[in-house]
Amino acid sequence: MQVERTVCVRVRDGLHARPATQFVKLAKSFQSDIELVRDEQGVSAKSSVKLMLLGVKENDELVIRANGEDATVAMDALARFLETPDAGLDVGGSNEAKSPEAPVKPALQQQSVAAPGDPKGIPASEGAALGMVHPFFHENLVADRRQVPVDQIENEVLRYEAAVAQTVAALLEGRERVGLKPDDLQIIDALVDVAHDAELVDQVKGRIKNGEDAVHATTMAGEDLARSFEAMSDAYIRARAEDIRGVTRNIALTLLGRKDATLADVPDGAIIVAEEISAWDFAKAPIARIGGILCTTGSSTSHVAIMARTHGLPAVLGYNGSVEALRAAKSVAIDGGTGEVVLDPSENVTAAYRERIRKETEARAQLAAYAHVEPKTRDGQLIEVAANLGSLSEVDAALKAGAMGVGLFRTELLFMERKVLPSEDEQTAIYTELARAFAPRPVIVRTLDVGGDKPVAGIEFPEEENPFLGWRGVRMCLDQPEIFRPQLKALLRAAIVGNIKVMVPMIADISELRAVKALVEDCRSELRSQNVPFGEIDLGIMMETPAAALTADELATEADFFSIGTNDLTQYVMAADRLNPRLVKLNRADHPAVLKAVDLICQAAKKAGIWVGVCGEAAAREDLIPEFIRMGVTELSMSPASIARAKKRIIEL
Repeated sequence: MQVERTVCVRVRDGLHARPATQFVKLAKSFQSDIELVRDEQGVSAKSSVKLMLLGVKENDELVIRANGEDATVAMDALARFLETPDAGLDVGGSNEAKSPEAPVKPALQQQSVAAPGDPKGIPASEGAALGMVHPFFHENLVADRRQVPVDQIENEVLRYEAAVAQTVAALLEGRERVGLKPDDLQIIDALVDVAHDAELVDQVKGRIKNGEDAVHATTMAGEDLARSFEAMSDAYIRARAEDIRGVTRNIALTLLGRKDATLADVPDGAIIVAEEISAWDFAKAPIARIGGILCTTGSSTSHVAIMARTHGLPAVLGYNGSVEALRAAKSVAIDGGTGEVVLDPSENVTAAYRERIRKETEARAQLAAYAHVEPKTRDGQLIEVAANLGSLSEVDAALKAGAMGVGLFRTELLFMERKVLPSEDEQTAIYTELARAFAPRPVIVRTLDVGGDKPVAGIEFPEEENPFLGWRGVRMCLDQPEIFRPQLKALLRAAIVGNIKVMVPMIADISELRAVKALVEDCRSELRSQNVPFGEIDLGIMMETPAAALTADELATEADFFSIGTNDLTQYVMAADRLNPRLVKLNRADHPAVLKAVDLICQAAKKAGIWVGVCGEAAAREDLIPEFIRMGVTELSMSPASIARAKKRIIEL
């Protein structure tokens, strides 16, 4: 069977390394041959290298072609991936999704201590660092071509395959180290994928079959591929050339029976100084001992920059000073927020940096101190600060960040990552684990919120001109009780172990809320007749449609609570697609029209005696928190990474 579909890519920042790796992993789970076509250029969907070289960006239009027995199922799953903004970006529960090209800003404004005209670098990971230099310079790898006799070519191919396997094994061994974070694991997985990639492997084997020895073939194929990446217009994709070179260098060294320099002996607090530190090198480093990073190459989009930011290590890349001066330096001061670099700093500069580091450490400690406090305004009002989560893998990060419960648990991810719909028992197990982790704190679970823009295997969605205004959320669920009932029953069953509240999305009319309430009562009766234990739940509304805001008085008489989804409320109030980069100026949660809608919701809730929360991105905005509280909001839910800062802001009010 052959099928074809045109999709608009909604993956945030496009198919760069991490989402490309996850997309390829999904494509490989199907038997069908799958091709992606952009601007008449087609590549295999099962090659992450080819996929990244295709240069797919957010909002690009692609054609997916699938040919095979499972083509239809593959098409649905892959289209769903491409149309999901967070696809491939939240594996392992990264605390906060950020653009890989987001500018690095200094945590504190500091006066430069470097002399005018002194060499600088690119700010890559904020923070100041001062310490002894730990030089990390690889020796040049010279790969002179050796002609392989025809009768030894097959053995040379086998030798190459063994070196790839050994290289991958070393990466996977490093993956098991304690202290790695989700972003680290995703990057290691991307490197493993590069080592196995059909495009690279085919090029190397093709060279070997033409008589080149495996070392030369690997090095040259890797260099050719790296240059292809460097020719791309996208900065993040260009930075992946370093990954290609890092992987192929280590395969070549394995073939030669040599080992490269490692970071295993980095002294505590030392600043690593290098021309380049590949993700391969960093993945095996004792991260806890590293004081900072300074490289003459790289950018804020390099994998080493991403990993440095993940671990809070100051980093300056692209340093424009001489390599010889770096090699000769005994100590160095760097500022990852400004790009400032001072080699062998004087006593005055050293004192200034020590004071800078002290202030930064103090600021971080002060902020961390807010993580586990109960935030009350100066007049004594307690505001609950909760976490927005999409999977159980994010629970630990939320608890460590001081989440006072879960303000939004997105259940659609449980459905979208599967080829078949999750059963009632499977959902019960997940919701039970979630509720138990936060008990007795509240856990607000949003019922299935999918539609034409977020399809799910097992649910047939119609083609719609505007899926954001179409058959989605509660509209779909009420029309598909065979899907909705198992979820409601699972939530009732999980409520035995914790404080579960259920939130219904996309309510536009009170009849929808009443229908959900009736269905919940039917589910209670069914569980009762089956002698299945269940608990009680509060039933609230995710206030995100203008209709809900305008009829909040009526809805408040039947809802147990309101939670305002500012992302979609802003989109619908402003009639501006929040995924359209041209409409950023209109997509403002602080627009007077949006704030007026929030105020209407809060007034209606106050009149009816129910509480109001905010679970959209605006909940973490320090400028809007006072405004929300003034209106009557008593709960704010956000990314775990924003919790301490939000608590601090509340206490200051």
